[in-house]
Amino acid sequence: MSVLRNLEQRLSGFVEGTFGRVFRTEVGPVEISRRLTREMDENVKVSLSRSYAPNEYVIWLSPEDRARYEGVEDEVADELAGHLLEHARSERLTLVSRPVIQFGVDQGLGLGEFGIETRVVQIDRIPAEEPAPEAPPPSVQTREPLAAAPARAIFEAEGTRFTISPAGAVIGRSSSCDVVLANPDVSRQHAQILCDDVEGWIVEDLGSTNGVVVNGGRVDGSLRLANGDQINLGPVSGHFEAR
Repeated sequence: MSVLRNLEQRLSGFVEGTFGRVFRTEVGPVEISRRLTREMDENVKVSLSRSYAPNEYVIWLSPEDRARYEGVEDEVADELAGHLLEHARSERLTLVSRPVIQFGVDQGLGLGEFGIETRVVQIDRIPAEEPAPEAPPPSVQTREPLAAAPARAIFEAEGTRFTISPAGAVIGRSSSCDVVLANPDVSRQHAQILCDDVEGWIVEDLGSTNGVVVNGGRVDGSLRLANGDQINLGPVSGHFEAR
């Protein structure tokens, strides 16, 4: 329960006064986070080598409860997403992207009642790690892909190696990021690395304070990456490897 209590304390500190009104109902952060983790666990899809958890969630509230979240839903969703990310890591579950949480209204719910809908990761978005299928018979015509999609990338910084799927990873100081860095000069959401269908692996500056530098050159917007690139996020130096 200590993690849930810490989550509730962080949430309650966002907007003074507003959260006092929000959480007078029974729909509080502890109840929502507990239900979210349960829904994550119950909707896991198991492949040959990994267990994939859903990465999209909709929290359905009554009209009265939804009105109380007006203006603070982004902060609540960010903290709840960070909580789900930590839970997935502790349970060794795979997420193809950072959890996305949205709020919706269900007219059939009463005050203090809520429901959660999950969207299971689509098969075509899961990084391919399964054995290659057998070749079709000679009579079947097939088209060769232009290039094989990369399975993953590695970003190493602060003495830790982080695995990045083609869906990408947000890097920053916030606990809600996929790659969390401790240096205080790194922005809360500093940059992201992802795989584009056309460009391949790219790094994008997310409006950071101290910028992104690749091989000594400042990144303005986004930049295509190559294996072995040196990526600096403010004062933190990192190494990129495409696998």
